[in-house]
Amino acid sequence: MPIVIRLDHVMLDKKMTLVELSKRVGITNVNLSKLKTGKVSAIRLSTLEAICDVLDCQPGDILEFRREEGPDVEEEPSDEDVTASSDSVEDRQDVRPAGL
Repeated sequence: MPIVIRLDHVMLDKKMTLVELSKRVGITNVNLSKLKTGKVSAIRLSTLEAICDVLDCQPGDILEFRREEGPDVEEEPSDEDVTASSDSVEDRQDVRPAGL
């Protein structure tokens, strides 16, 4: 997953337990635990705002983007690749079937 949730690190730095944070934020222990362990696919901005307010942190302290690397990830072409593969209008030949 390219978005990594680092809530556990921030909670450790602030010396706050899951139970205390859940009470102060107003969400259940179960939902906060799922968020903390990265077992969620979305988070409401209002929840993120409440967590940041209680922990006195920024969203970037909790969420981190990591680019996926590996054989399944296609690299975007560089400027050189695009320039080398694109020919100009003058270089193209208009090829049409005979009789048209």
